[in-house]
Amino acid sequence: MLKKTLLSLSVLSMAMSTTLTANEDEYEYIETPTANQVSDLTDDDRDGVVNARDICPGTPVNAQVDNDGCGKSIREEEELQLRILFANDSYEINPIFSDQIQTMAEFLAKYKSASIQIQGYASKIGTPEYNLELSKNRAHAVQDELLYFGTEPERVTIVGYGETRLEADGDDETSHALNRRVTATVVGLTEKVVDEWTIFTIIEK
Repeated sequence: MLKKTLLSLSVLSMAMSTTLTANEDEYEYIETPTANQVSDLTDDDRDGVVNARDICPGTPVNAQVDNDGCGKSIREEEELQLRILFANDSYEINPIFSDQIQTMAEFLAKYKSASIQIQGYASKIGTPEYNLELSKNRAHAVQDELLYFGTEPERVTIVGYGETRLEADGDDETSHALNRRVTATVVGLTEKVVDEWTIFTIIEK
């Protein structure tokens, strides 16, 4: 009987000890404090550089940027040539060349920093003085067409070379036809921002 009583007291004591320990653990739990953000970490253009440090805001999405938030860029170059032929002793533009002149006007509209020098030439038929004036008139005629298609006047200059820069040295009609011309070469430059590499980037083969 005594043994049973002692055993019961021992079990009761262990139960009370367990309950007390559980209650102590419950009161000892301390909630983790929430961190307060002090600095402004806003990144409006989402380039990985916060506004406070971004000296190039508005970078295109997915662009490669440096530590200052500025996009890395490469220079792209595109060239377009103009070549118009004329009849003998004439500066009237044949309609078949209108599309070529319009294409040049569209090119200049695309590359706003580009300008054009129109170069007029003549064959060696006639006097040098007359051919010089004729070459200028041919250049003027092309200039007028460019202006008609919307090119700004300040972006177009002309020069006449007369018969001093012959393309063909022969004295036949084919050579003369090649020398009665207007030419121009325009190089358009633009800056393109390099895209950031992603898992979706396609590698050119």
